[in-house]
Amino acid sequence: MKKCRDITRLLSEAQERELTPSERISVKLHTLICSGCRNFGSQVDILRRISRAYVRGAADEPQREEDSGG
Repeated sequence: MKKCRDITRLLSEAQERELTPSERISVKLHTLICSGCRNFGSQVDILRRISRAYVRGAADEPQREEDSGG
């Protein structure tokens, strides 16, 4: 069984690339028994969704210039 360090690295990498079948199985098995890695995976997913929502929102708003009042 892989260590938590390996699993958290794979969970992070899964945001950038598709994991191999053996990597997915390792992550799945490990997160079934490890609540810390399961929580880390949930937090990574939440951060990804928040970031995407922020980018979508920023793209929808016109550029604003700060007032340089004085």
